[in-house]
Amino acid sequence: MFHEEKKEGSPRFGKLHFPVGLWINSPKKHFAKLGRRWPSVGSIKSTSSDTASRCNETVELRQPTRNKNNRHKRLSNIFHRGTILMTGSISAGSAAGRWASEKKLSEIIDSVPEDLVELSSQKNLPGILKIFGDDISSGTNYKSVLATPRSMARELVKEALERYAVASSDTEAFVLCDVVGRFVGHEGEWKMEYLRIVGDHERPLVLQEMWKPKAGFSRRFEIRRMQEVEKMTTAENIETAGEHRINAQAQKLQKSRSRAASGGNAQVSEKEDSISLRRSISDINLNTKKRRERKSIKSMVANDTDPGREEEINQKDGIMQNSTVRNSSIDCPESSADQMNLDFEHLTQFLIQPPSEHPYFLLLQGYNKNVDFVIYVMTRKKHLFGKSEKASRDKGHYVDTFLSAPDILPRHCCVWRLDSSTQKNIVRVRPYRGALVTHNGRVLQREAELHTGDLLGLGEHFLFMYKDPRITQTRPAWLPQSWSTSGLSGAFSCQMCGRSLQERQEAVQAYIESRELILQYRSQEEDAVLKEIIEKSRNSKVEFKLSPAYFFSLCIEHSTQALDPGHFPKLVMKIATIIKEVVWEKIKEIGDKQPENQQDKNLGSTLGIEEVASDLRPLMLWMANSMELLNFVQRKILDMEKEWESEGSSQDALLSSDLEACEESMALLDEVIMYTFQQCVYYLTKTLYTALPALLESNPFTDPGSLSDVSELNNMPEGTRGTLAIYQATLDLTRECELHPDLVSQTFGYLFFFSNASLFNTLMEKGNGEPFYQWSKAVQIRTNLDLVLDWLQGIGLGDIAAEFFRKLSTTVNLLCIPKTSLLKLSWSNFRSEYPALNSAQLNHLLKNYHLGVGRSHPAFWDPPEEEKVEITNTDIFESFTDHPPLILPCDNFRMQLSQPMINDDFHKQLCQLRRFVWDLEQKTLPANQRSIYRVETNH
Repeated sequence: MFHEEKKEGSPRFGKLHFPVGLWINSPKKHFAKLGRRWPSVGSIKSTSSDTASRCNETVELRQPTRNKNNRHKRLSNIFHRGTILMTGSISAGSAAGRWASEKKLSEIIDSVPEDLVELSSQKNLPGILKIFGDDISSGTNYKSVLATPRSMARELVKEALERYAVASSDTEAFVLCDVVGRFVGHEGEWKMEYLRIVGDHERPLVLQEMWKPKAGFSRRFEIRRMQEVEKMTTAENIETAGEHRINAQAQKLQKSRSRAASGGNAQVSEKEDSISLRRSISDINLNTKKRRERKSIKSMVANDTDPGREEEINQKDGIMQNSTVRNSSIDCPESSADQMNLDFEHLTQFLIQPPSEHPYFLLLQGYNKNVDFVIYVMTRKKHLFGKSEKASRDKGHYVDTFLSAPDILPRHCCVWRLDSSTQKNIVRVRPYRGALVTHNGRVLQREAELHTGDLLGLGEHFLFMYKDPRITQTRPAWLPQSWSTSGLSGAFSCQMCGRSLQERQEAVQAYIESRELILQYRSQEEDAVLKEIIEKSRNSKVEFKLSPAYFFSLCIEHSTQALDPGHFPKLVMKIATIIKEVVWEKIKEIGDKQPENQQDKNLGSTLGIEEVASDLRPLMLWMANSMELLNFVQRKILDMEKEWESEGSSQDALLSSDLEACEESMALLDEVIMYTFQQCVYYLTKTLYTALPALLESNPFTDPGSLSDVSELNNMPEGTRGTLAIYQATLDLTRECELHPDLVSQTFGYLFFFSNASLFNTLMEKGNGEPFYQWSKAVQIRTNLDLVLDWLQGIGLGDIAAEFFRKLSTTVNLLCIPKTSLLKLSWSNFRSEYPALNSAQLNHLLKNYHLGVGRSHPAFWDPPEEEKVEITNTDIFESFTDHPPLILPCDNFRMQLSQPMINDDFHKQLCQLRRFVWDLEQKTLPANQRSIYRVETNH
C-alpha cells in the first residue's frame, strides 16, 4: 500500500524519492486496558499476544486466523483406531483354538490392549505420568510430570498445574481423580464410567500397580475442579435418593393394599369405617353432608366397576392380578366389597389439590403415562427440564424435572424467576441450544417472559400450562388463536385480535415513532436492511455520526433475541465484511486522488489540510463506528460464552464453530480499525511534512502578531500557523466523527511523534552546513516551540505533546545556553544533564556549535576514548519506525443501547429505517395479508 525505499545517509524525505509521510509498521493490537496514557515498549511487549500455538505441552492464546484447525480434536481417535486393530487380532487368534461356546467371559468382552489399559503411563517411559486436564484447558490433552512410587497425589497436582500455567494460589481448588472408562463410537470418544477422588497422600503409581480396571476398560488420571466433582456426586446422590423414595412409596402402597386384601370376610360397613380413617387433607374438611354424599359415591363405584379400567390402574401401580381370579371375585359379595374399596382408593388419589404457595406446571399432554406426573412443582428460583442421562450429570447444572420423550435434550429448557426490589414474580423461559420449545403455540428461539396460564411445549410430545397461584390470572395470550404472520404485520396488524382498524394503525405508528432502541425485521429482509444502513452512512449531512454502529448493533440485538442462535455469528460476519468492503473502496478512492497519481503533473505536490480532512472524514467515521461495534460484539460474545458455560455445552462442536466465526468477524473489524487509523495518520503526516520546517526557520519576533494573545489561531506567528492549522483540523475531525477519546489521544500522539522526529532530524542536518547552532537561532526556535506547546495545552493536548516533543525540547534548551555558561560545562556535565540525547547526538551538537569566527570548541567537550567507538557506530537521526503501537480501548465507549436515544437526528433516521422495513415487508406479503391502511411518518 505504501511505496517505500530506504537509503543510506540522511532520512530527509526530499532525498528519498518516495511519497513523503511516515512509515507505519503494522501496529500491535491489544484489548487490554491502558495502564497509562503512553506505556513503555516493555509494557507493550509484555501484553502482546500476536502469535499463538497449541500443542500438548504449552497453552497459549492464539490470534484468530482464517484457516484454523479444530480446537477440540483429541488423541482418543488415535487410541480408538489402535484399539480396534489390536482387539481384532487378539480375538482372531484366540478363536482358532476353541469353540465359540467355550470362550471365556473376558474374551467375549471387547478387550483392550495392555498398553492402553493405563492411559497415564507407558512402559517405555517409566517415571513419567500423564495427567489429563480437559477441565482446565480445552484442547490440551494431557501434561507429563515426573513421578516415582513415593510421589503423592498432592505433589503431582501442584506440578501438573504449573505445566498448565495455573496460579499456585488456585491449586487447592483442584484434585486428582482416578477415572475408569472406555473409548466408544467410531470416533473413539472417551466415555467416563467411574470417577474417584485420589486422596492427597495416596500414591498414584502404587494404585496403578495394585488395582487394575476390569476387562474392556481403561484408566487414566485427570485433574478436575473440586467444585465440579462435588456437583457430580451431589447429582448422583439426589437421583439415588429419589429412586429410594419411589421404591419406599411403592412398598408402602403395596403393604397398605395387602392389609386391605387380608381382611377376611369383613362386612361392608366395617370396611367403610376403615376407609373413612384413611382420609386425605381435603377429606378432613368435609362436613357431615359431604360425608353422606361420599358414601353414595362409594356405592356407585361398587355397582359400576369397569374391569378393563381396573386392570389398567392395577397394572400401572405394579399389582399383577390374574383375570380369572378377578372375575371370580366380582361374583361373590365379599370380593365385590374388597374391589369397591380398592377402586375408591384409586378414586381418592385423583382428587389432587394443586400447590398454593409455589408455581407449578400442569401437564396437558405427556409421553409415557406410566412415568409422567400431573403436576410438577417449581420449588427453586431456577427450574430445569431435561432428560435423565448419565452423561448429562457429569457436567452442567442440576435438572429438576426429567422427561422421557426421545426428542428431549439432557438440558432442554430453563425457567427462572427474577425478583427485584420493584417487581416481583417475574418469570422467564429460555430454550437450550437445539431444543424445540413452544410458547403459546409459537416456536421459542430466545428467552421470553412466562405468565400464569401460558402454554409451554417441550419437544413434540409434552405440553404444560404454567400456573402461579399467587398471581391473579388474566385472559390467556393463546385464547383465542389469532391469525398472524411473522414480522411487523404479525405483531401490529393482526385482524383477529379484537382491535379496531384505528387501534392497529396507532400501534404500528407508535412503534415506528418510538424512541426505544428497537428494530424488528424478518430474516429474509436482513440483506436489504444492511444495505440501507450503508446507504444512510454515505449521507454527509447526517449529524449523528455513530448511526451505523447503532443500527448494526440493533440488528445484532434483534438477532440474539428473536432469531435462531446460529444466526448471530453469520450476521456479525456479514456486517464486518460489508464494512471492510466500504472502507477498502474509500481507501482506493483517496489514493487515486493524490497528486503523484494524477496524469496532470502540473498539479501541486500536496493537498491542503481542508481537502485532506474532507477525504479522511469517511475513514475517520468508520474507524469510530467500527470501534464501538467491535466493543458491542465482544460483550455479546462474552455473554454467549457465559450462557454456554451455564448450559454445560461449551465443548459442543456447533458452538465452537460459532465462536470461531465470531472471532473471524472481530478480526475483520480489528483490521478495519487498524487500516483506517494507518491511512489517517499517513495523509496527515504527509501534510505536516511541508509545514514543520517553518518552526525552525521563521523568526517569531519579526511577525506583526502579538505573542501575548495566542488563544486564536489567527494571532499566531506565520511560522507556527501552518502546523497548528493541521492540528486544529485533525481535532475538529475527531470531534465531528465522535472518535473514541483513547483513539484521539493516540492519533495526536502519532502526529507529535512524527513532528518531533522530523524536526529533530532536520535540526541535526542543519549543523553540517552554515553556522546554525548558536544562541540567537536557538532562542527563535525555542519561542516557536513554546507557542506550539502552549496552544496545544489550551486545547487539552499539552501532556501528550510535552512527552513526545521531549527530545526536541532538550536539544533546543541545550542550544539556548549562553556561550559563557556553555564553556563552563564538560562532557560529563552534558551527559548527566541531557540524558535524552545519546552520545553521538550530543557530540554532533557540540562539535558543530558556533562559538564565533576563528574559535574552536574546547577540548573538555570531546568524548572520552571509550565512547568514541560507540559514537562512530551510532546514528544521530531519530527512526520513524519506533512509533507507538495502536492499542484498542476497552472502556469509555459512547454507544449505550440500554438508554433511550435523545438525539433528534438519530431518531429521525431510526424512524425512516423502520418505515423502510415496513414498506419492504408489505411488498412481500400476499395481497390478502397486506394492511389496508397507510403508515405516515412525520420526518
